[in-house]
Amino acid sequence: GGFGNKVGAYPGYICAVVASIVTGRPVKWVEDRIENLSTTSFARDYHMTTEIAARKDGKVTGLRVHVLADHGAFDACADPSKWPAGFFNIVTGSYDFPVAHCAVDGVYTNKAPGGVAYRCSFRVTEAAYCIERAMDILAQELGMDPAELRIKNFVGREQFPYQSALGWEYDSGDYHTAMKKAMDAVGYHKLRAEQKAKQEAFKRGETRDLMGIGVSFFTEIVGAGPSRNCDILGIAMFDSAEIRIHPTGAVIARMGTKSQGQGHETIYAQIIATELGLPADDIMIEEGNTDTAPYGLGTYGSRSTPTAGAATAMAARKIKAKAQMIAADLLEVSEYDLEWDVDRFRVKGNPERFKTMKELAWAAYNRVPKGLEPGLEAVNYYDPPNMTYPFGAYICVVDVDVDTGVTKVRRFYALDDCGTRINPMIIE
Repeated sequence: GGFGNKVGAYPGYICAVVASIVTGRPVKWVEDRIENLSTTSFARDYHMTTEIAARKDGKVTGLRVHVLADHGAFDACADPSKWPAGFFNIVTGSYDFPVAHCAVDGVYTNKAPGGVAYRCSFRVTEAAYCIERAMDILAQELGMDPAELRIKNFVGREQFPYQSALGWEYDSGDYHTAMKKAMDAVGYHKLRAEQKAKQEAFKRGETRDLMGIGVSFFTEIVGAGPSRNCDILGIAMFDSAEIRIHPTGAVIARMGTKSQGQGHETIYAQIIATELGLPADDIMIEEGNTDTAPYGLGTYGSRSTPTAGAATAMAARKIKAKAQMIAADLLEVSEYDLEWDVDRFRVKGNPERFKTMKELAWAAYNRVPKGLEPGLEAVNYYDPPNMTYPFGAYICVVDVDVDTGVTKVRRFYALDDCGTRINPMIIE
């Protein structure tokens, strides 16, 4: 992936940098396969104990979680000082727990350098597994359908914005609709009837196959993030964007993130094109150049679009506001007499009088209103007001041969909330 093994600050990195500084020559560090396997920071080694308090009708009333996290021999990561256990406290998931308590203990062991095991990916995946496994066990204990138990305890749509028992403010969600859509898509109740029939046939000795139906629902916390919550070694995790429009209408935009195949170039260009009405083909996106990149904390944890993408939109709006002043001067009207239409400012009530953004880009370099600085560029530092909380419902149907243990996945259905779909093709 884009992080994981790459997060740790390995001794070879430090030695190579120091050697290059001392000798004044390029230094390359190489490890062999055995060294890589024996010293690379590992992923997850969490020992989680979960307790749920619930009424007999299945309504949950409390949650208590304790985690023992293997931290390796020593810390080797750039650590968030405010959340040393990452975002594991999203462990209440999609459920309306009135009270909850979570404790995470990190321990040093004789394994490779830790840090990644304790924090990388902000521990959201472990939290989702923890609560979903516990909800399955609760359903078994109460003799309830696992999907119906989840629906009974979901945070309601009318409760958003929702303050979780462990302190996060979920911005939005419609969990009930998502789960019901997933259930309808797979024919959930028919599948349960088929499963029951197979169980009866198995008891009668008519078959050696059984059928399993797995249900899970998650709420993530991503988009790090707000400076009040997120930092690395005390450095705030907001992002920035720089946009400059040339006299020809061509655009260059720089961000502090770096695409690893997610399609940043397409997304950022599309945001600018939508905001300013300029062709995406005329927009150059520059990332990863440490000589020119603006402030940013990089690409990981599903943060690039909520932070750098938002900064891009805000910078574009600053440019649009300045372009509106230039258009008002050229058209000899008040700024308030103009309205935006796709790629131009036009006079309200007189749409035949307009100035396109390309025309305004040219004017910005040779005919600006008195007192207005020439040029058309902007910088925005975007400190998000909150994290983002995507959610999803997954249902898996498997057939299991009880004699051999061979499992065949018959069907897997995933429903994901991805927020505003900036580019549907990238989502696909």
